[in-house]
Parts: sequence; structure tokens; C-alpha cells
Amino acid sequence: MKTISSCVESIVLEQPFLEEGLSQGIINYSALADVLQNEVSKTLGRPVKTGAIMMALRRFKDSLTVSKPYYGLSTLLEQLGDITLRSNLSDFTFRNSNSLINSQADILNEIKNKSHIFYTFTRGIIESNIIISSSEKEAILESFKNEDCIAIKENLSAISLVLPKNNTKVAGLYYQILKRLAWQNVSLYEVISTTNEFTIVVEDAFVDSAFSIIKNLNKN
Repeated sequence: MKTISSCVESIVLEQPFLEEGLSQGIINYSALADVLQNEVSKTLGRPVKTGAIMMALRRFKDSLTVSKPYYGLSTLLEQLGDITLRSNLSDFTFRNSNSLINSQADILNEIKNKSHIFYTFTRGIIESNIIISSSEKEAILESFKNEDCIAIKENLSAISLVLPKNNTKVAGLYYQILKRLAWQNVSLYEVISTTNEFTIVVEDAFVDSAFSIIKNLNKN
């Protein structure tokens, strides 16, 4: 059976920025209760007073403080490693096929002695993605000439961040990174990660803002 508290919690959890505002104590409970009143009443099928919603919000805020701390996250942020910026990148998306792996082998053979080249390959369920230095655009088009190219995007930059080796043991690291980028209206074109490395790919228009945010992750 749904209660006012469970209904309020469900609404807040669907809106991460709202949850963040509550956890930091920067949201006016009365004003938020007014906003939520119609939705809570509709969900429960009966009128709900704003005072009851305010109480539910306060209890939820207390639960955020007590049960959802990011254990070790502050220390982890202080241990973030080097940041690398690569510009002049192009993104190619191809539909998966039986011959796609052979096309990938062709381009790998083409760039194997070019250590300065940026290159990533990601295979999804129905499509695969290649991000590579724009200087190799013609080589990509030649190697994948028999493949179904879904999209090409140029004028991209990649920001890579070296993560501490224990990053997989601490909850909330990626959330902290993506949250701060979203708060500053930085749109991500791609996200790439390995065990100890995290890379975001953005359009050139966002690169300055994105780099500044990544650089200051370990600062309050």
C-alpha cells in the first residue's frame, strides 16, 4: 500500500537534482510541498495536505544524511590522477555486421605505428562506434567502405582522467563527475571507461567548461 512517504520518495528519486538539493538543505520544504501536492494526491487517490508532504520530505532528507553517505568518496576524489585532453577527433558509428571485425583489423593495421593517434572502439548490440583522430578520417572511410555508416560527427574533444586503483570499491564516483557536468549544462557526446580510466567526449564548444569541471573535481 502506497503511503505519503513512499510516494514522495519515489517522486524525488526520479529527479536527481531534487534529491541533491534536499541532501544539501538548499530546498524550501514548503514551496516544494506545494509543487508536489497535486501529484501526490493523484497518486494516492485522495487529497493530501502540504503539511504531511513537508513531514515526508524532512524524513526523506534525514534518511539521505544517515543512510546514503558516499563512504571514501572524498578521499577518492583527492587521489584522482592525470588529466589528458585530445582534440581534433571524429566519431563514426557503423551498423554491426559479420565483416565489421575485418574492417576494424584493417584500420588497426593502418595506425599500428602511429602512437600519437587517439583511437577507441566500442561494440554495442546493434552498432559499433569508433572515435579517432580526424587526421585518419580517410583511412576510416576506406577501411569501412563496405560497412553501413550510420553517423559521422566531427569537431570533438576527449578528456581522459586516470582513476585511483580502488575506484571500483567506492560508490558515487561517476555520479559526482556526471552530476557536475550536468549542472553546468555540458552535453556529453560519448562516455568511455576502462577499469582505471574515465573519458568523456564533448563537442568543441563544451571543451573549456568540461575541462575546468574535471580539473576541479577534488575541490569543494
